[in-house]
Amino acid sequence: RVYTYTADMGWQSLNLVSTLGSLLFFISFVLFLGNVLWSRRYGAVAGDNPWDAGTLEWATSSPPPPYNFARIPYVTHLEPLWAERGALPVVTGLAVDQRQVIISTVTDARADLRDDSPDPSIWPFITAVFTTVFFIGSIFTPWAVVWGTPPIALALIGWFWPKTPKEDT
Repeated sequence: RVYTYTADMGWQSLNLVSTLGSLLFFISFVLFLGNVLWSRRYGAVAGDNPWDAGTLEWATSSPPPPYNFARIPYVTHLEPLWAERGALPVVTGLAVDQRQVIISTVTDARADLRDDSPDPSIWPFITAVFTTVFFIGSIFTPWAVVWGTPPIALALIGWFWPKTPKEDT
C-alpha cells in the first residue's frame, strides 16, 4: 500500500475514500474500547436474562453451568420463556443416576424414547485435534491427507467403540 498516487492514475478519490474508511474504522474501535472500559468500571452487571428474551438459552444462569440445565425443560412453544412465565415444565421419568436424553418423534416432537448419554470422554477432543492438524497440514502438502486419515480414524474408533454397560450396584 502506498500513501499517495500520481495524478495520472486517477486513484486520488479512491485513496481518499479508503483513508476516510480507515479513519472511521479507527474511531469506531476507540469508541468500542472506551465503552468496554467504562462499562467494566461503572456499568451494572447484567442479570441472567437482561432483555427478557423468550428463547431457551436465556433460561439458565449467567454464565451457564457446564451441564446447562439440571433438569431438561419440556418445550411446548417457540418462545418457551414467554409462554411459561411462571416456571418451565420439566421432563419427568428420566433416570437420576445416569445421563439420559429424550428422543422425540419427528413430526409431532412428542417424547418417544429415553436414551443413555455417554459418559464424558477425552476422545472427542483427540478427534478434534487430529482433524485440525489434518486440515492445516492439507493446506501445505497433500501427504497430510494420507498420513492424517489414520489418526482420525483411530480417534473415531476410540470415541464410538461400544462401551460396556455399567453394572447396577
